[in-house]
Amino acid sequence: MDYYIAPSLLSADFGRLAEEVRAVEKAGADLLHVDVMDGRFVPNITIGPPVVAAIKGCAAVPVDVHLMIVEPERYLDAFAEAGADVITVHAEAAPHLQRAAARIRELGKKAGVALNPSTSLSAVEWVLSDVDMVLLMTVNPGFGGQAYLPAMTGKIELLRSQLSRAGLAVDIQVDGGIKADNVSEVVRAGANVIVSGSGIFGTKDYGKTIAEMRQNIRRAS
Repeated sequence: MDYYIAPSLLSADFGRLAEEVRAVEKAGADLLHVDVMDGRFVPNITIGPPVVAAIKGCAAVPVDVHLMIVEPERYLDAFAEAGADVITVHAEAAPHLQRAAARIRELGKKAGVALNPSTSLSAVEWVLSDVDMVLLMTVNPGFGGQAYLPAMTGKIELLRSQLSRAGLAVDIQVDGGIKADNVSEVVRAGANVIVSGSGIFGTKDYGKTIAEMRQNIRRAS
């Protein structure tokens, strides 16, 4: 299994966004995770397609866009045009989830589906063959810097078991409270795409932090 580290730009210094992008890429980032929040689905407002386009313009690695918004299907084309390489929608916000995933793939992008901590895996059971990635939120979405919810470890294990039984090569992304000192836990449970915001941007040396995370991933995998 391949493992990927995706620094979450929600925790970056937006006044120096291009510099921050280059810094984490130099430090070894595999993806750039971009959280889009609308103040309705989650209690925070962040960015839209123009900022995603700006990030794409200075990025050398794929841009992974996480839509924490209501009616995400209305904006899939706009974020694809802005340069998103991966687009993830929430099962809670997309009543026609298979249609949304299919549209993302029609746009030539990888399709992801996300679940909040309290949402059952049954919400995505029938679309697992239609997506490239399942994002399990390991905190309640909306704000960076929260602590990992330990109960999510079992949820990761259960999803990986379901994917293995179905013979599906679907990535499991985890987002929320992941740092160098607990990344081993989620990797052992079955996650392979690791989002980390303050766990990277809140440290002084991004390169050292990402190297430590990789070392811990290798030990756990």
